Amino acid sequence: QAQLVESGGGLVQAGGSLRISCSASGRIFSTYVMGWFRQAPGKERELVAAISWSDGNTAYANSAKGRFTISRDNAKNTVYLQMNSLKPEDTAVYYCAANDGSSAKYKYWGQGTQVTVSS
Repeated sequence: QAQLVESGGGLVQAGGSLRISCSASGRIFSTYVMGWFRQAPGKERELVAAISWSDGNTAYANSAKGRFTISRDNAKNTVYLQMNSLKPEDTAVYYCAANDGSSAKYKYWGQGTQVTVSS
């Protein structure tokens, strides 16, 4: 079992920056892929960015490319999402999730952290 706890959400003005963190504990293996998802009111949850624990390979949704950066600190078992040039449409609850490689689905989820971007 892996436990994920997000932190760092808050209120920021459009054009500003915010970094959110995901602290992982329990059984986290180097084969895991970590992802940041978000869900805005009335919208489906979407994958924003993902990173491999083992080699740091990353992938981004088109909406995040050029503005968001996902990174990990293996020693701290922490994954970060640095968000720059934020827009009101980035407002959502952001969730950290872990894929253990057993299927295409992300198996472990955090409780989410609210990010609100004011115009």
